[in-house]
Amino acid sequence: MINAVGTPQSLLLLGGTSEIGLAIAENYARQRPLTVTLAARPSARLDAAAEKLRGLGATVRTVAFEARDLESHPKVIEEAFGDGDIDVSVVAFGLLGDAEKLWQDHAAGVEAAQVNYSAAVSVGIALAERLRKQGHGSVVALSSVAGERVRRSNFVYGSTKAGFDGFYLGLGEALRPEGIHVTVVRPGFVHTKMTEGMKAAPMATTPDKVAQVAVDAVRARRDLVWAPAQWRLVMSVLRHVPRPIFRKLPI
Repeated sequence: MINAVGTPQSLLLLGGTSEIGLAIAENYARQRPLTVTLAARPSARLDAAAEKLRGLGATVRTVAFEARDLESHPKVIEEAFGDGDIDVSVVAFGLLGDAEKLWQDHAAGVEAAQVNYSAAVSVGIALAERLRKQGHGSVVALSSVAGERVRRSNFVYGSTKAGFDGFYLGLGEALRPEGIHVTVVRPGFVHTKMTEGMKAAPMATTPDKVAQVAVDAVRARRDLVWAPAQWRLVMSVLRHVPRPIFRKLPI
């Protein structure tokens, strides 16, 4: 169970090699003994992530998870919960891809939509069923500011995150009466392997800083947070810019 100061004793990371997701797990592991389940494809990166967490004193196990295999997701969730209740579940997998390729290459665009939206909905529904059975828990859904108002520069990715946001914000409302909380986290540009080689956007941040925002939000039971917080004001302004002007902005 999550203790009186908001720290869990168990965590599931769907996307077990996600740098932001792992930063969240490491943040919690530094606060109290933590049992972590990493769900991802078997790989050297997954093994290294597990060892790093064990070095922080966490108990770690891994579960094979393929985001594209939607039919397998209920079984993955059941296996993840097989050793008992999970206090915090983090949905942290996704594809960024080449923005121009995604709308011109059918296979690439469909794959992004399936991983970023369909797979996220799939695990969300499976998680909700399991969390309702245990009667408690929090979900952290890692989204992006790109989903708040979709821009021409990355509209395929942005549209998948817009759908992701809509689903997880709605899931939070559906689960609220049962004492289960969902937090959507919208980071801006984050320095990770996914963004390596890309030009950093304004207010670029790090996985550790996003993790702290997420941890604080779970503790405060907030529904929606931005990382860094200044993005809330920026996106509030951009959301109301008329489309003829919006399309001329260098974003």
